[in-house]
Amino acid sequence: MSGPVVNGPIVSGPIVSGPIVSGPIVSGPIVSGPIVSGPIVSGPIVSGPVVSGAGRTAAVLAGLVVATLAASVLAVAVGPVTVSPLDTIAVLFGGTPADPAASVLIGAVRVPRAMTAALAGAALGVAGLQLQTLFRNPLAEPYVLGVSAGASLGVALAVAGAGGGTAGLFTAGLTGATRAGTVTASALGAAVVLSAVLVMSRWVRSAVVLLIIGVMVGSLATAAVSLLLTVIDPQRAQQFIAWGLGSFSGTTAADLAILAPVVLAGLAVAFAGVKPLNALLLGEDYARSLGVRVGRTRLLVMVSASVLAGAVTAFCGPVAFLGMAVPHVARRAVGTSDHRILLPTALLTGAVVALVCAIAAHLPGTAGPVPVNVITSVVGAPVVVAVLLRSRRLATGGSL
Repeated sequence: MSGPVVNGPIVSGPIVSGPIVSGPIVSGPIVSGPIVSGPIVSGPIVSGPVVSGAGRTAAVLAGLVVATLAASVLAVAVGPVTVSPLDTIAVLFGGTPADPAASVLIGAVRVPRAMTAALAGAALGVAGLQLQTLFRNPLAEPYVLGVSAGASLGVALAVAGAGGGTAGLFTAGLTGATRAGTVTASALGAAVVLSAVLVMSRWVRSAVVLLIIGVMVGSLATAAVSLLLTVIDPQRAQQFIAWGLGSFSGTTAADLAILAPVVLAGLAVAFAGVKPLNALLLGEDYARSLGVRVGRTRLLVMVSASVLAGAVTAFCGPVAFLGMAVPHVARRAVGTSDHRILLPTALLTGAVVALVCAIAAHLPGTAGPVPVNVITSVVGAPVVVAVLLRSRRLATGGSL
């Protein structure tokens, strides 16, 4: 029993102290060989594409910042009434222009219009991105889902009840607390419609059906607005119809004192929910497995999108297509779905696109401003068609 079986090769032979313990298997290529210290750690996989992706993002964001500044200057300098570049520069830098009318035209009309366009574009771009992620639908946006229609209903109820002025835009007669009340009513109307669509989305898995539901809910809100127009003053009803075509004009410094903080607050809520939005990209079940409170995230998105869409609608009317087209342009620009990059990209892209639309709506030599929704439809419709065609190719097995 204690013979060679115990003391033989089984215990002290090559099987125990041989190649298994000190041989090449332990101390060879597995520990110090090329597998550990080779290309996996320091090779091109780690330091290559990551750096170039970061460089692409920085270049895109820098280019968008420059484009925003350039579009802002053009929006101030270009208009139906010609103003010399020297007078424009003098007004912008606090000087005295040669033409006294330039101070009023630029300071009271064009600068507020440019700031309104930039704020509206940024707000709608971010709101559209949030809704597309929340509903996991590339065609979701405030206008299509009926959120803008709900905001319009809130504005109509507030203005009809407040007895605002009859000059200019539909809401031009509202100032101070009444104007703030209109923004609140608009945001509440948007929140009601978005809540209804969000509740229905719990039982609807088809993206097409969900869009149809949003359109139907928006149609109900539009029907309520139409009914309201039949009982108010005809002149104000006509003003509402013109207001519904969208415009970045008519805002004053007092209006911007309300619009800017509201939009910034909505954007702050949106940026606070970046990580949960990234988790939602792979579905709610996956997000829950990562510890994300899906209900809280859904509520934050609803609040942020309602505030952003409601504020823009209150001052500019229901603006179409920006919320749908801008997120897709932003994704193509940076080549990622990471919301830490997408949110600022969509913000800046929305501002640039809205400023370009504001410029196109007030070109030199035109008799009057072109409705903003006419311009946004020309810009946004091709983007939507491209998204639909790309989705069809992916569904049929085509290449990207």
